[in-house]
Amino acid sequence: MEKALGLVLGLSRIFALIAGVALTIMMCLTVADVIGRAGGYPILGTAELVSLICVIAVGFAVPLTSFRRRHVYMEFLIERMGRKAKNAVNTATRVVTFLLFGLAGTNLFHMGAEFAASKEVSMALTMPFYPFAYAAGICCFLQSAVCLCEIVKIWEGKYE
Repeated sequence: MEKALGLVLGLSRIFALIAGVALTIMMCLTVADVIGRAGGYPILGTAELVSLICVIAVGFAVPLTSFRRRHVYMEFLIERMGRKAKNAVNTATRVVTFLLFGLAGTNLFHMGAEFAASKEVSMALTMPFYPFAYAAGICCFLQSAVCLCEIVKIWEGKYE
């Protein structure tokens, strides 16, 4: 099981790195567009491209954020519970999250297939949408794997 946990953590780290690169690209593109607009040379499709890259920046950051438990949650409710109750609540929330992200990932893959079949593209740059839908779906599946890892940690008593 340690290998599976290590694999999920490793993939989450790679995804977070990709998210950081995407965020940097968004920032540089926005700054270049603002400077270009000031000089009368705006970059065509900047808003469109930033919106698409945002899918990567946000989606790819979620798994590692969850793995490291850096997200916001209602800890004060759980703190007052005993160990068994905490484990039950944590397991239940992870199961629900696993199911929701699994469903979202499946739907994003279906959406990506529809985008690919219809050859749907963005307005200004005519960039296809399907790679971004597939990428978001992959992120959802990795998030589901993170939830499974957390459930295993809870059961093994290693979840803090």
